[in-house]
This record gives sequence, structure tokens and C-alpha cells, in this order.
Amino acid sequence: MLDTTVAVEANNVLNRLDEALTQNDIEAALELFADECYWRDMLAFTWNIKTAEGKNGIRDMLSECLEQAQPHAWALNARESVTETDGVIEAWFEFETEVARGSGFMRIRDGLIWTLLTTMDELKGYEEATGTARPLGAKHGDDQGKPTWKEERDHELASLGVDTQPYVLIIGGGQGGIALGARLRQLGVPALIIEKNERAGDSWRKRYKSLCLHDPVWYDHLPYIKFPRNWPVFAPKDKIGDWLEMYARVMELNYWGSTEARRASYDEASGTWTVEVERDGQTIPLKPRQLVLATGMSAKANVPDIEGQDVFTGVQQHSSEHPGPDGMTDKKVAVIGSNNSAHDICAALAENGGDVTMIQRSSTHISRSESLMKYALGPLYSEEALANGITTEKADMLFASIPYAILADFQKPLFDEIRRVDADFYNQLEKAGFMLDFGADDSGLFMKYLRRASGYYIDVGASQMIIDGRIKLESGAEVARLTENSVQLEDGREIPAGVVIYATGYGSMNGWAADLISQEVADKVGKVWGLGSDTPKDPGPWEGEQRNMWKPTQQEALWFHGGNLAQSRFYSHFLALQLKARMEGIDTPVYGQQPAYHRS
Repeated sequence: MLDTTVAVEANNVLNRLDEALTQNDIEAALELFADECYWRDMLAFTWNIKTAEGKNGIRDMLSECLEQAQPHAWALNARESVTETDGVIEAWFEFETEVARGSGFMRIRDGLIWTLLTTMDELKGYEEATGTARPLGAKHGDDQGKPTWKEERDHELASLGVDTQPYVLIIGGGQGGIALGARLRQLGVPALIIEKNERAGDSWRKRYKSLCLHDPVWYDHLPYIKFPRNWPVFAPKDKIGDWLEMYARVMELNYWGSTEARRASYDEASGTWTVEVERDGQTIPLKPRQLVLATGMSAKANVPDIEGQDVFTGVQQHSSEHPGPDGMTDKKVAVIGSNNSAHDICAALAENGGDVTMIQRSSTHISRSESLMKYALGPLYSEEALANGITTEKADMLFASIPYAILADFQKPLFDEIRRVDADFYNQLEKAGFMLDFGADDSGLFMKYLRRASGYYIDVGASQMIIDGRIKLESGAEVARLTENSVQLEDGREIPAGVVIYATGYGSMNGWAADLISQEVADKVGKVWGLGSDTPKDPGPWEGEQRNMWKPTQQEALWFHGGNLAQSRFYSHFLALQLKARMEGIDTPVYGQQPAYHRS
């Protein structure tokens, strides 16, 4: 809208940016940016997910990318208002490049651009067949007598992997693989998803029975099909499993259950992967051009090596193997760990009358679910947000528009307020002996997730059980060893146990590359996840984006896709566009590809 003073100012800045970039005048463009400035680009300029920080960073990015991108037609989005809050003007815009249409969001402070987000929406000539471009479906006129939709679909399923090869092979059929498969299908990219479990959704169904989403429904929609309006706020695991199975069927995804990838190798000369998979007792060689590991952040179990594991006479299991409290109520259970899974497992055992002890080795961030919704998630993902015109898609873009370098500054005030409001709750937890933190810089849960994907619990009831003593707690010391019937801590404490559950998290996703391809390839790619913040479990140097996620890696034609449901939804769009562009032979020069600083 151009009917306000702030809209006129934003429009003037955007027009000047358009003019400078169209004329390839990088210095004129830089004059429009503040001294502290950030340009986060998703494919449109860089064919990467990359944040340029400061004028020098933006200058370098434009010097490498501007001539190829040829951006033009920058204009404010007429469907959105330009707003101002605390002296910062916020504006939505649209633009084009040589090969794509894009959209973005900018923040202007003191007349200069502070943050700029540019995203690729669609490739010209390869738009999704949606809306007015949707397929007819019916057979009319000369098409009568030709194969029906079902016959064409049955032929596709029978021939894929036998007579024809997928362009993309997705290993992992959880929410990540399914979301990406749906995006690729809409773009006409032949893709096959393989999953070791029998059915789509089994990766949820087969977890401990008390598992549910700790993120609210508004945050968790999949692409194209949103959860119905009567869906519970926090979906139980079996509902999620059934939804994923339904989704895969309705979206007509090529999905092979009970199929396991055994080994893979890449032929540089032909640009083709050879992936041996086992299905129905047969070994089938697949020859995709692109390989996506969508095995998730919570798939490769991290089981610590502890002295005495060979002499312990009870049951030992990782949290991913734990079925639930049934059959354990007459046993003493020790749960090693204090994050989401540990709390869920302990709460279910305690609710069923079990004798359970949580062993907390290091401090954990806790946010009460109600407070997290009200202060952190609610402004973007809630019924109130929808009433204020913030759709899921708009919320995704707003969150993505905040560069990771300053995201902690946005998060700290929210979690300061949560700490103030819930002070009594935190005091009671600390009196119970629980070790609390709010992150290395007090920035709270989301930064912990983005930096290390661990170290937190969204409280849906277990914390009160710790306060009340229904869940026993031993904190402040590492585990030294197991005996035949106990867990011993380094300070000499001994916890009797007939069951030990390792709620100790998961390893880096490149561990899957080591198992499937080679350790050499895994090391070439390096650690997956983390920002390089130089905080615990996220070693530097600063990288400014998630390592190796949803973008090109140091191994040609190898991609990683995962994260929570919201990330699977949002970033699957950009990964699908990268794969489509490569399939169609569009030139995709990658700017700022990450070196591998860490092997795991």
C-alpha cells in the first residue's frame, strides 16, 4: 500500500535499490544499507541459503551474483501494508530475476535498510500446477478411451525403480521426506521415497506411547494440506502417524515402505548415484541423479559408552527404542538425560506408578508450554495470529527474515518475560535440585534448538512431577559406571536400577552418510546442523546458517533435509526448487558454499 508516509519511504528505498541493481551499480546499492546490515538470500541470488553480513559481505555477494541473477521489477506487495514499530519500517515486496520470481521482506531503520530477505518463489516456465493451473483430471473428447488417472498412477508405481529411474531418491519417509516428496511431485520431478518402516508414519507410531508434539498445531502444517480446524493443539504420535500416511497417499507420493538403503556410491563421470536397497527380500539397484538424506535429526541414536554396560543385568535401551511404561511399573528405572524425551518418558512411568529417577548431567532449559505459546510462538502461530492476518506462510517468512546473527537479540526479551512471569515455577524446580539455564546468552529455547538441537524441555507436566517428587532427580554429576543393578555417579551416588534408558539424543546427520556411503564422504561434508555460534555443542567459526541443511554440500548431488515439522514444510520448498533447476539444466552457480570445519 502506498497511501502512508512509511509506505512512500519504503517504496522510495525499493525503487532506488531496483535502479542500482538493474544498472549493476553495487556501490549505489550499498549506499541504501545501514552500517549494520544483513541480506539473507534463499536461492534468488546465491543458489544457496546464505546471509551476507555487513556492507563488505553484501558487496562480495553482489559482485559474484548480480550479473547472473539480473534482478528487476522490485515492487511493494500491494496486498500487504507497510508498517512501522519502534522506528523500524517493515515492508513486503516482490521482484524477479532472470530465471525466477521472488518475494521478500525488509526492515528500514533511519532511512536505510537494516535487514533484507529475498526468496525464490518459482522458476519461470516451471511453475507448480496449482490453482488455475491445476490438472483437469477428467478425460473428455479425444482423451476418452485413454488410460484413466488410476491406470496412469498404477503404471507409474509399477515401473519406477524398474523400467524408469527416479531423478531424486529420498532416504527417509518421515515428515521431512514426505514434505519434500510432495513439493517435488508438484514440480514434476520424478522422486522416490524409501523408508525402512512398513508404513508412512511408523517413525511416530513406533515411539513411546506418551509421545506427542510439543509444538502447537499452527506451527506444524505440511505443504498444501493443513490440519483440520478441530485438530488438537498438541497432536499425539499416532494421530501424526496416521496423518502422514494419509498425506502420502493423497499427494500420490512414490513411497516404498519396508525398504532399506544398504550402500551408495557416486560416479563423478556420469553424475549418477548407485544405491542398493533391500525390498521384499530383493536387492534392487537404483540410479538417481540426486540423493537426499531425510533421515531426520532424531534418527541416529547417540548411546554413550559407559563402563559396566556389559555387566548390568537389567534392560538397557535408547529412548528411540523405549515402548512406554507397560511392563516396567514393578522395576526401578533410571533415565539418563534431562531433555524432552527424558521428561516424557519419566512422566509416563510416574503416571503409571513406576519408580523412576531422572539423572541430569548438565543444565537444561525449561519453558512452560503455556508461556512459550503466549510470548514466543503465539504472535506468529496461533488462532490470534490468524485473526490478525498472519497465515502460516506469512509467519514462516517473518521468522526467516530475522538473520541468525541478531535472532538472539529478538529472543532474549521474550524469554526474559517468561522467566519473570514463571519465577515461582523456576524457583520450585531449583529447590527440587533441577539445574536450569536459559541458554549460553539467555536467549532461550529456539536458539538452543538452532545451535545444538538439544538442551531443552517444553513443559507439559513433567516439571511439576519433579517438583512434587513423583519423578526422582539426581543432578550435578556425570555417570561413572553401571554395576549389575545400579547406576553410579562420579561423586559416589548410587541409583538402584533394573532398567536404564539412555535419553541421550542423536548424532549428526552426516553419520548416516558415513554408514551408507563412506567415512570419507561424511568427513568431506562435515557436521550437519548448528550455526557456528561457539556456544556449547555448536563450535565456531560463525557460519550464519544451518550447516549443510537444505542446500548444496561439499559432496556433489548429496543433500540433507530434516528438522521439525515447520522446517520440513518451509525449507522443502527451497530444496525442491534447487533439485528442479538441476533437472531442467538451469545454471545454478552456488555462492558461499560452506567449507567443512567439523567432522561430526
